[in-house]
Amino acid sequence: MSETPGTARATSSGSLFRTKSIDNLTVESGSAPLKRTLGPLSLVALGIGAIIGAGLFVRTAAAIAERSGPSVTLAFMLAGVGCAFAGLCYAEFASMIPIAGSAYTYSYTTMGELVAWIIGWDLVLEYAVGAATVSIAWSQYFNKVLEYVGLHVPYQWSHSPFEVGMGSNAGVHGIMNVPAVAILLLLSALLIRGTQQSAIVNSLIVVTKVAIVILVIVIGWGFMNPANHTPYIPAATTFTTSQGVTHPYGGIMGILGAAGVVFFAYIGFDAVSTAAQEAKNPKRDMPIGILGSLVICTILYVAFSHVLSGVATVQDFRTAGKEASVVYAITKYMTGYAWLAKFVTVAILAGFSSVILVMLYGQSRVFYSMSQDGLVPKVFSEPHPKFRTPWKSNMLFFVFTALFGAFIPEDIVGEMTSIGTLFAFILVCAGVWILRRRRPDLVRAFRVPLLPVVAILGIVVCGAMIYGLGWTNWLRLIIWLAIGLIFYFAYGRSHSRLATKS
Repeated sequence: MSETPGTARATSSGSLFRTKSIDNLTVESGSAPLKRTLGPLSLVALGIGAIIGAGLFVRTAAAIAERSGPSVTLAFMLAGVGCAFAGLCYAEFASMIPIAGSAYTYSYTTMGELVAWIIGWDLVLEYAVGAATVSIAWSQYFNKVLEYVGLHVPYQWSHSPFEVGMGSNAGVHGIMNVPAVAILLLLSALLIRGTQQSAIVNSLIVVTKVAIVILVIVIGWGFMNPANHTPYIPAATTFTTSQGVTHPYGGIMGILGAAGVVFFAYIGFDAVSTAAQEAKNPKRDMPIGILGSLVICTILYVAFSHVLSGVATVQDFRTAGKEASVVYAITKYMTGYAWLAKFVTVAILAGFSSVILVMLYGQSRVFYSMSQDGLVPKVFSEPHPKFRTPWKSNMLFFVFTALFGAFIPEDIVGEMTSIGTLFAFILVCAGVWILRRRRPDLVRAFRVPLLPVVAILGIVVCGAMIYGLGWTNWLRLIIWLAIGLIFYFAYGRSHSRLATKS
């Protein structure tokens, strides 16, 4: 079972499980070492900035309305625990393999090429479909900003064909979400030009997003109605969405389903693991950065969802829809704080933009690594002659994300993103356990404590959240992975760099 240092490992089963050499990867990463400048506080700030985004402000309302009611706070706790287990495993991998590609590279070195392909293809659900999800949320808040100046994008041009309006837009069918496509095009163009947000701008966005959450918690606390929290865990029943999908509502299954829904709010913490090569003391700082940001965000999330579910009723979120739900709750129930609603809308819009940019960038990095390995066509790693960015990859993923953002409802793409990320976390937890047994000789700046208990708990908790998302999402994941396997056997397997070396 051990891997000979400096070589790739293959099996007799068609080399489907051949692995990349960790030793060679370490040499490659060491040829251009990065300056170690990040301390624990910087890593915590990085994690908070990556985590707080569309998930909190949009998916919380969906979980309250369709899954768990006020017990959404318990769902946030469960999702945070699952992320903590997976985060520890990410930290050990990052301390050994600080290479672009994230979970894809980790899997390639531990479980082989086929599993690496599956997780690389699966990461499209986290990054590309995630970017589409946030673009839909961006569209909702953009419409609110336009209303402040007397303008408005008609319902049919800011919603998918599968959505039907309520209230003043009752009976109106969506056609295409134009604002979502517009923001994806703008940010894809910025990535092609190589434009990067400065550290100062990023820090300002982080401070702004955290300040918004704290403001809503502090001010909204006095407007909560105890009746909205009774019963805190609704009796187990079902709820059918406007698209005709029936979910378990209330009880344990409602909380599990809600955990899978709000899990989207935690996506991004793995960005901390990619900074292992720049941490001053990875052994100490990586767990502090990952767990510290998760603990802070979980506390903020639980308090925020507790206030939001206490200010507005479950029926409010159902009848008014999930359109800019935080703003709706503030406007209807928090008398005298209309200024806060406007401030929240504008500031969240800026925060969403940065999240979309990071997700589109992350997707291009994963497919760049896969292209370098020969598993996807070279077009995904061809640099622009002037800007030296993978511009063709950026444009191809713009088309892909634009199709999702324009024509698919937010709740569907949001849950696809969650299930894809949960599946990736399960493979990372399994991978760190496998590598600990296969290559115990490797130097690990950080080691997961109580392995394999932590890895097993991570797999169980993430698996439980996948179970709670229901069979419709399982089916979407299976279909998506089946499409990926067809592509792998038709192209990736024969073009793999490991195959040509063999």
